[in-house]
Amino acid sequence: MLADSDTRWKWGALTARRIAPGSTVHGYLLWGRATPTERQLAEIGADADALSEVSAADFLADLGRRAHGDGADEPFDVLVLACVGGTIQAMLHGLAHAWRTATHRPVVITGYVGVVYEKLPDGLLLRHGADLVLANSRYDARRFRAVYDGVRADSSCVTECALPFLDGRAYDPGPAERGERPYRVVFAVQPSVPTTRKDRVYLLERAVAHARRHPDREVILKLRSKPSEHTTHIEELPYQRLAERIKEDQPANFRLAYGNMGEILDETDLLVTVSSTAALESLHRSVPTAVLSDLGIREALGNHYFIGSGCFASWDELDAGYLPEPEPEWLADQGIATPHEHAFATARGRLAGLLDQRGQAGLLPLAPYYTARTAPGYLPGVLARHGLDLKGEPKAGHQAAGSQDGMRGASRRLLRRTARGAYRAGVQRVAPIIRRWGQL
Repeated sequence: MLADSDTRWKWGALTARRIAPGSTVHGYLLWGRATPTERQLAEIGADADALSEVSAADFLADLGRRAHGDGADEPFDVLVLACVGGTIQAMLHGLAHAWRTATHRPVVITGYVGVVYEKLPDGLLLRHGADLVLANSRYDARRFRAVYDGVRADSSCVTECALPFLDGRAYDPGPAERGERPYRVVFAVQPSVPTTRKDRVYLLERAVAHARRHPDREVILKLRSKPSEHTTHIEELPYQRLAERIKEDQPANFRLAYGNMGEILDETDLLVTVSSTAALESLHRSVPTAVLSDLGIREALGNHYFIGSGCFASWDELDAGYLPEPEPEWLADQGIATPHEHAFATARGRLAGLLDQRGQAGLLPLAPYYTARTAPGYLPGVLARHGLDLKGEPKAGHQAAGSQDGMRGASRRLLRRTARGAYRAGVQRVAPIIRRWGQL
């Protein structure tokens, strides 16, 4: 499994376990701006049997060697690509080149880490070429097939399943009702939504005001990452830094929290968010869930995805005691009410068929929709960002560095960590200052 951020690692590792129960999972972390820290990986709650941090060239070279039986490492049966769309497209072309003479290549699977509310055609066509493109619901499967069919791309790869982390015990209001613990409201924040300081301060202040208005409740600001860390999306204005500025005005029943989302939901009585995938997790458990309408219902916020869910509410309504009631039909279409064993049955069946074909005649070569013929003005740039030419072959200067070890390898890893830290500091500290200067 190849992943390039904390959330995609979670999706990829759990998907591998769901789609191939009992399998051994070898995880590759692709080095980049969002490479998760050890703390983030430990918090996710999705582990692998082996872990390597690699460049794109390292990864392609290793997968090529394994498929050809070169070296002591066993070949893989299945490969899950849990990356951003452009990276997936580059890896598909790179793997097609690396496996061009291999007899039995792995089955390649990809999909989405959460709700797909933007750039649907772009992201889908960048994923085309995998043997299975997983759709997290019946709703997504319809949309995915419509896109592929609409551009004469093979849509047979689209396979309906579910988000692999929709799990955990069902909501039990008893502990709060019996006074065994406070009624707990969790505001699940997002790194990139909303984007402006004004809007983020507003949401923070409303959460604090809710705690002040309801002293019998506990209000938790659920954070995704620490200021020095990155997730799938860039966070320029971390909530914890904004909260630090109003620390003296915060009531005792308001606090910040990190941790695994599933463990947080175990003791949540109301989940509040702008548009986080955490809403689907809470709805799956029947936890009361509110999608905020305070800043509007807009594509830029991603909350338009929840139109028809029955979950929209404002902080004013929540302050007054309103609890949204989800629409059963919407839940069913999203696959939220479907038991996981049923949700992944089709995907397991299709995988079994592909593995059988692999063992007998071998799988057909990977064939992405984007080629030098169909997208000559787009594909070269996508591949070049990962050091590949139009044939999927690493360019000069981008050869695999897996053989570098000892002092040279340690220096290389240190340089990577330093570069990531400098990038994050620039995004979170320097860039906002420059923008403020520009507004003077």
